[in-house]
Amino acid sequence: MKNQLRLSGVLLGIALTLPVTVSAWADEVVEQIELGLELYQEEDYGGAITELEFAINDIRKLMSGRIAATFPEAPAGWSADEVASAGGGGAAAMLGGGGTMLEREYLQDDGSGQLEASMMIDNPMVQAMAAMFNNPALVAAQPNTERVRMGRESAIVKWEPNRSQAEVTLLLDGRILMQVKGQNLESQEVAVELMRGWDLAAVREQAAR
Repeated sequence: MKNQLRLSGVLLGIALTLPVTVSAWADEVVEQIELGLELYQEEDYGGAITELEFAINDIRKLMSGRIAATFPEAPAGWSADEVASAGGGGAAAMLGGGGTMLEREYLQDDGSGQLEASMMIDNPMVQAMAAMFNNPALVAAQPNTERVRMGRESAIVKWEPNRSQAEVTLLLDGRILMQVKGQNLESQEVAVELMRGWDLAAVREQAAR
């Protein structure tokens, strides 16, 4: 009985802390949580798990949509597509489990330049990149690669002039990997400035655990 009351309090607490103005979608999340609680109290544990998993997935989608809003706007002379999931499904892609990458495409209005901004959160690939960021000698050993300060953060910039390609990578808090890749570029600057336009404070706020 004590465990039942404890779970009831946790679930109701989640429901009450959801923003009441987030749209009907958030209202559905509350309904799913409440139904999950009712099913649990009726000892229909399978049904309760199903409803709560739907609620968790929808909360992740809401979170992903807010993270998508942190992506930088198009630079002057460029156009931007909507933020989408690399695996399809739009900006509402889930960020749980192994994480999902969100990306946004940018096209030069009067040229052939292309940019792609992407973000991965809590993905195993992020840990692999962390080794490079924590090893200055490894960065220095990479051809056409340099470290660029962005406020208090550091980004690794790779520019290949013979291929007109740039790659800017920033690791935030050891778990958020942000990249800007470009091709058909005259220089690395447009890719670097796009990364500088990312609202890092908003990223941290929306991706907080």
